[in-house]
Amino acid sequence: MSGRKSITISLLILNLLSFLPLLTISFSPDQPTDRRILVLLDDLALKSSHSIFFTSLQSRGFDLDFKLADDPSIAVKRYGQYLYDGLILFSPSTDRLGGSLDLEGVLDFVDSGHDLILAADVSASDLIRSIAAECGVDFDEDASAMVIDHTGYAVSQLEGDHTLVAADDFVQSDIILGNTKIEAPVLFKGTGHSLNPDNSLVLKVLSASSSAYSSNPASKLSNPPSLTGSAISLVSVVQARNNARIIISGSLDLFSNRLFRSGVQKAGSSYKFEKSGNEQFVTELSKWVFHERGHLKAVNLKHNKVGGTDEPSMYRINDDLEFSVEIYEWTGTSWVPYVANDVQVQFYMMSPYVLKTLSTDQKGLYHTSFKVPDVYGVFQFKVEYQRLGYTSLSLSKQIPVRPFRHNEYERFITTAFPYYGASFSTMAGFFIFSIVYLYNK
Repeated sequence: MSGRKSITISLLILNLLSFLPLLTISFSPDQPTDRRILVLLDDLALKSSHSIFFTSLQSRGFDLDFKLADDPSIAVKRYGQYLYDGLILFSPSTDRLGGSLDLEGVLDFVDSGHDLILAADVSASDLIRSIAAECGVDFDEDASAMVIDHTGYAVSQLEGDHTLVAADDFVQSDIILGNTKIEAPVLFKGTGHSLNPDNSLVLKVLSASSSAYSSNPASKLSNPPSLTGSAISLVSVVQARNNARIIISGSLDLFSNRLFRSGVQKAGSSYKFEKSGNEQFVTELSKWVFHERGHLKAVNLKHNKVGGTDEPSMYRINDDLEFSVEIYEWTGTSWVPYVANDVQVQFYMMSPYVLKTLSTDQKGLYHTSFKVPDVYGVFQFKVEYQRLGYTSLSLSKQIPVRPFRHNEYERFITTAFPYYGASFSTMAGFFIFSIVYLYNK
């Protein structure tokens, strides 16, 4: 009996030891880049047909775990801890994910602060559409619809049905797409989607041209299409309030070696690019979604009275105080000072009584000084910073503010001198009147 117990304990220890390496390489506040990524595929042949994209991730230090989407052994959580930092769903036709992973499991994964890349296609299943809808993206209701552009298509030897679109309407953000401009158009062949107007967190990063529309290329267009023009999003991103990041693409081929290596000439243009912009576009976008860029942290939030260094337990009304905080940006390998001129601090109680823009020393330190308002109560220092492409910062620190004590008021107030004079003149007048009244015969 004791032998069985010792074997059981030994197996438990081995399981825990095997789990520890996963924790050491996972996402952490000090190194926020995702490291271990689960890749779910419709077909393992995608490992070779999309190998350039996967090799790019691995060369940047990511550990990719490839599985078929319906693999019954799939598990993203063990002992209450997530085994992966990111999830790539390259399985547009999968109706049901394997193991314990389902729609709710994917959403819980994102709600826990982890990142997601989802690639759909014309064959997108209800599961993929449901995940996208929960993220604020609605694919065309017609399951056979594709994006068609008769003026913005990619020129090829075969005239075709103009479903291979050469798109170049990118979001204007160096944080999301990098500092290097994408010169060549991106080749896109797939289904379009629209953004839920009630979701303010979703953003188009690649849009269709004004001449594009979504329809079944194999059938005649009898009714006006539901998606037209630049309202069609080809690739969208989401940054959740917990700073989880999501990419949703209407094309799985967007990530393929074939389109990465393909030359592109947009209809109406005489210039042909030797290589499409797909590889640069996808690489830069993956750097953003996996927190290699645009990730901020704030540390060392401090406040003290002017001339002091220690942080007081409370302030008195009309005190002069100093406030400072340090903000850094992650570059993928190290933290560097974040430089901006629009970081603000609020001195807040029910509403902001003071709103100040912080000055910076260009080395990550932001600071300001102000006078405590003439109102006592429980206040908060609040820094709320939200900018396109960056993780949001939300900091607060509570501090009480008291009124003057009875022995802290000024003994003589300048503005009260007329009242002082009136009082003394009244007393003097009464004294003179008394003298006159008593001694006047």
